[in-house]
Amino acid sequence: MSTMTITIERTPRTLQWGAQNIAVEELSVRLPFARKPVDLSEVGGTGLNKVFVTETRELTPSEFDAFAATLLKSRDWLSGKGGGTQDGYFCIEVTAPGRPYLYINPEGSDYGRYVGIIYR
Repeated sequence: MSTMTITIERTPRTLQWGAQNIAVEELSVRLPFARKPVDLSEVGGTGLNKVFVTETRELTPSEFDAFAATLLKSRDWLSGKGGGTQDGYFCIEVTAPGRPYLYINPEGSDYGRYVGIIYR
């Protein structure tokens, strides 16, 4: 069995959102987002949205698994973040060794209201 490595480019951008300028990294791929998924089995969705990464949250594999199993649980580190503009979402990228990349847009809440995924 052979393996394949996929590189997704990130382009630094400054976007205006209301009266604010926000520094982001735009992913070179668009993703479908699931609305209010309970866990990873419900992540997918329809449509393709731009992803604007505002920050990256690195978790341990066990922290990631707990997070991914309860995406609707309140978390302080998501509170008040996210939003959308220009057919895309402001997302927190959630990573852990050996796990997929998650893109979370809490849309101002404190849970994974919109969730996209890229499998490694």
